[in-house]
Amino acid sequence: MRRILFISFFLLIGSAAVFWLMTKNNGHKDQPLRFVSLAWQERAIATNKSIVNEWNMLHPEMRVEYIQGTWNSAHDYLVTAFETGDVPDIFHYESSVIIDYAMRGYLTDLSPYISTEMKNDILDVAWATVTRPNGEVGGVPFLIESLVVLYNKSLLEKEGIIPPTLEHPWTWEYLQVAARKMTKDTNDDGVIDQYGAGIGLRNSANIIMNTSISFGGSFFKKENEHFVVHVNAEEKKLLQTIIDMLYKDKSISPASIGETGAGMIPGFFSGRYAMLIGIGSWGRQQLVENAPKDFYWGVMPPLKAQSQIYGASTQTLSVPKKSKRAKEAMKFIDFMLSSKNTARLALNDWMIPARKSCLAMQEFQDSLGGWDITCASVSTLGVGSWVGAPGYVEWKSRVANPVLQELFAGRLSVDEAAKRIEHESNNVLLRYKKYGDVW
Repeated sequence: MRRILFISFFLLIGSAAVFWLMTKNNGHKDQPLRFVSLAWQERAIATNKSIVNEWNMLHPEMRVEYIQGTWNSAHDYLVTAFETGDVPDIFHYESSVIIDYAMRGYLTDLSPYISTEMKNDILDVAWATVTRPNGEVGGVPFLIESLVVLYNKSLLEKEGIIPPTLEHPWTWEYLQVAARKMTKDTNDDGVIDQYGAGIGLRNSANIIMNTSISFGGSFFKKENEHFVVHVNAEEKKLLQTIIDMLYKDKSISPASIGETGAGMIPGFFSGRYAMLIGIGSWGRQQLVENAPKDFYWGVMPPLKAQSQIYGASTQTLSVPKKSKRAKEAMKFIDFMLSSKNTARLALNDWMIPARKSCLAMQEFQDSLGGWDITCASVSTLGVGSWVGAPGYVEWKSRVANPVLQELFAGRLSVDEAAKRIEHESNNVLLRYKKYGDVW
């Protein structure tokens, strides 16, 4: 009798456990997929929300919850989520950071889920920013961030300066000549009130790294399967060019030292700077929406040094490894990053779409808003040698940005800055080498 009671009790407990697990699993499936977006411009946010709403109408059984994140807090939020396991199912970020996450084992390898259509339509240079040497893909790239030079058409015309074209781009040397010519004391009070150029040099590592490629530099090199940093003649030439324009020619506004590109747009509107160098292509939206009615501007093709090749950075959608719904998440990514939706996202974020089919659309070949020049620059984009360097994110914040800030503030010479960067960089990278992090 006792044996029968024991067996009955065991079966009852077992059935209850199975029921609890089934209920839990069904509840998990009923939960919406959580999507963290970092869109920040008003129209971009509206476009993201609209795409999510369209998905939810078509897929009521697999709803997506839109969560608004911010670029300033994203890194800390995601690292905490990865460590605790309370992760979103899909998140928006940038290629240089997600590569670091992939090496730490935080991300789902999306390569098995990527359709042939998506694989073939997204530009190779975009895939290169998110793909590890072993073929793992940390995220799907959909927007390409590029650096552009914006110019005040009226000020160039006044000096008889002919803007560059795709067929006849400017060299950095010609840029310097033009900037000197447009640097003026317009009211003869002994103070410069119109500078040839402005360039946002606060936290300038991104600008310097991506521009260094055109000078033949790279900062990062691989030696014996590990990354090291060298500042050679090519990197120094770029740095010296900016220093000369700041302090010798005085054709770059000193306000550049403490400003971001976005922070310099009001001065560009007022005629304080004839050109804005190295601002993200998204800055064009500010001009279209906020420029005075009589303000005429244009976009220059990439400046030429040794070449016109600049580093590419992409915005991406990724799936954490601790998400239990990678297949469902990828179905949403497929929908959100279709050719039609990628075009909508790019147009409203004023960035280059990563899909070839989008670039063929008329909207991205239009001279209005500088889309034609901006999108033509995809042929000049390359991938920096630092992609995949363990500790790169920390290196930018702890070494590159602070040392470059001192350099541009006039507290270091180029040679002194080069020595500091090499010494402090290799201290950071050595720690990652000890951890055994490899690309």
